[in-house]
Amino acid sequence: MKFVDEATIDVVAGNGGNGCMSFRREKFIPFGGPNGGDGGRGGSVYAVGDRNLNTLIDFRYARRHEARNGESGRGADQYGAAADDVRLRMPVGTIIRDAETGDLIAELLVPDQPVLIAKGGDGGFGNLHFKSSTNRAPRQKTPGWPGEHRKLKLELRVLADVGLLGMPNAGKSTLIAAVSNARPKIADYAFTTLHPNLGVVRVAPEQSFVVADLPGLIEGAADGAGLGHQFLRHLQRTQLLLHVIDLAPFDESVDPVAQARSIVAELRKYDPALHSKPRWVVLNKLDMIPEQVRQARVKDFVRRSRWKGPVFQISALTREGCEPLMRAVYQHVASVRNAPTAPPDPRFETEAGSATTP
Repeated sequence: MKFVDEATIDVVAGNGGNGCMSFRREKFIPFGGPNGGDGGRGGSVYAVGDRNLNTLIDFRYARRHEARNGESGRGADQYGAAADDVRLRMPVGTIIRDAETGDLIAELLVPDQPVLIAKGGDGGFGNLHFKSSTNRAPRQKTPGWPGEHRKLKLELRVLADVGLLGMPNAGKSTLIAAVSNARPKIADYAFTTLHPNLGVVRVAPEQSFVVADLPGLIEGAADGAGLGHQFLRHLQRTQLLLHVIDLAPFDESVDPVAQARSIVAELRKYDPALHSKPRWVVLNKLDMIPEQVRQARVKDFVRRSRWKGPVFQISALTREGCEPLMRAVYQHVASVRNAPTAPPDPRFETEAGSATTP
């Protein structure tokens, strides 16, 4: 299936039904009175997060979504029927913005929770609604209110705990295939990964986390080189970044330290907040380095890169060092998940727990 993480759609809520002006006319009932009912409510459009979807490809081809109008009111005290609502199922992690103003409308983070994105119009009032003790035969009615019409931009950001970052052909796809149930395309050429891949890593029966493998980032991505920053948005919800570095490149003239610094520079250009996320260095492809010079190569990289954070040595191909890495990652993810939240400010709560104005 083709991966699509952006789409633009039009959503049109239904108009409310018109109110009816009618009077009861029956033999032997001289004062029947008004009996025109109100119009029905127009259908609204809701967005619902679906954990079984992982792409916006359905909205690339179906761009207009309309709800039905409400029925008009009728005589004999009959109110118009309300129209059914339309529910658009989208991947969890989708951000919905107004395409014209750029305002954030909704962010689908909870599965199966409907979020209103276009409200249907209310029904108009029939003359039955205007009956009073001083107005016994009202001849007023109102039309239905129009529904909202919006042009929306959908942007998918995958929900992953850990993101893999690195140059093309650094071994990210091999790593995610070795530690999770993901089966990405793996080949001996650059840019094998063309779209994000998600995998679930299970370190114990009830201990797991989600890892995302993104297409490789190269120097000059900010200027459109390679795949550019097209998929870096998917790292913005992660709690930890694993910077995978090829310590044994085929081309001996390639310096892993220079490659690592270029990735960090591109990350800083894209988003300073993303650059400030916790980041660990994962030195990959150690199986291609003789054991007698392996530790010297690692120490040389750490010394020249001046890296002060955690460093892990692995071989994704032989899975050497992968298990300790995944256990350490889970401990970090679990500590973030279980971090205590700040207690609510009592100035903003009443005894019943409702918000108040300070």
